[in-house]
Order: sequence, then C-alpha cells, then structure tokens
Amino acid sequence: MLRKYICRLGVCLALALASIGLPARAQTLTVPPMPADVQVPDGNTAFLKASAVGTQNYVCLPSASGLAWKFQGPQATLFVTLRWIAGEIEQQAATHFLSPNPAEEDAPARATWQSSLDSSAVWAKKIAESNDSAFVAEGAVPWLLLQTAGARSGPAGGAMLMQTTFIQRVNTTGGVMPSAACTEAGSIQFVPYTADYIFYRASGSR
Repeated sequence: MLRKYICRLGVCLALALASIGLPARAQTLTVPPMPADVQVPDGNTAFLKASAVGTQNYVCLPSASGLAWKFQGPQATLFVTLRWIAGEIEQQAATHFLSPNPAEEDAPARATWQSSLDSSAVWAKKIAESNDSAFVAEGAVPWLLLQTAGARSGPAGGAMLMQTTFIQRVNTTGGVMPSAACTEAGSIQFVPYTADYIFYRASGSR
C-alpha cells in the first residue's frame, strides 16, 4: 500500500515537473503594471514567469580615479509555484548567470537563462531599464527589458527557452552596487537580490 502511494506521488511530481514545459497552461500569468520604458512591444505574449533568488556580483578593478566596483554578472536560481496535492511547492525552473553567447561574433558575455527541465538556454541583451520610483523599490536594481540575442536547444532537443523573444526583470529587491569603497583589486562582492523574470514569445507561437 505504501509503495503504491509513493508511486502515485511520483506520478504527480512527474506531471508537475512536466507542466513547467507548458508554463502558459501551468501558470496563471499576471504581468504587473510596467513603466513605459520596459514594456514589451506588441506581438509578444508572456509564457513563463519565475521568481529569482541570488546575487548581483561586483568586482573591484582599477579605474581612472583608483579602484572601483564594476558589475560582473548575476548568479541566481529561478522558481515557479506549482499546485501540489493540498498546497503549493516551489520548483526550480531555470538558472541565471553570465556566459559567452555563441550566436554572436566573438561570443560576448551576455545574461543567460538555462532551463532546469530541458537544459535549453537563452541569451539576452538589455535594451531599456527603469528606476521609476513609482515601480522600483528603494535600494533595488532597476527593472529591465532585455531582447533575445541567442538561444540553444538542450542536449536532448529541448526547446523550452528557445522561443523567447523578450525578457523583463521586475519586482526587484537589493542587488545594488556596494556602497563601501573597494580596497583590494580582484575582490568580489556578492550582493543578494530577488526579482521576477517574465519570458515572452511571439504571439500565436507554441
């Protein structure tokens, strides 16, 4: 009896994980009000919203006036909320980091998101940001609008994130550049932050 119950739980969990591959159906996507600067162009529809927990990383480097903090890149894990039996669970959906974009000449380092389900990945470049105090919390990194600059399928052909056209970073907390002066070249500060990332695809695509 116990074995049968565990097997049923396994099936439920497998179905829950599979639902991440169909996020538009698995989630009720609510796009919050946005500053005009970071709104996604018409013709694109949100298909995935995930909450990130991680750090914005800064490295101490020489500058014209001495040593100064320079943004190095993000490091975060993205989660989606899934309904689970009598409640909800937080399931890892993707990881977020900085990596070379193979789709561009010279492979510049770009913000990267990689699916935790099928290992597909998308690279994006910032095209707009907002520090509008009506939306962005005090002491938080800006809200961003990013456009896809490259994508890659997973090793088994997974394509969950390959359809991405735009990404918004919204509802941010923390992550701003350290206020203390850096005194040791090469030192790194990992500044905690949270954010929601909303992924868009061309309207009508599946």
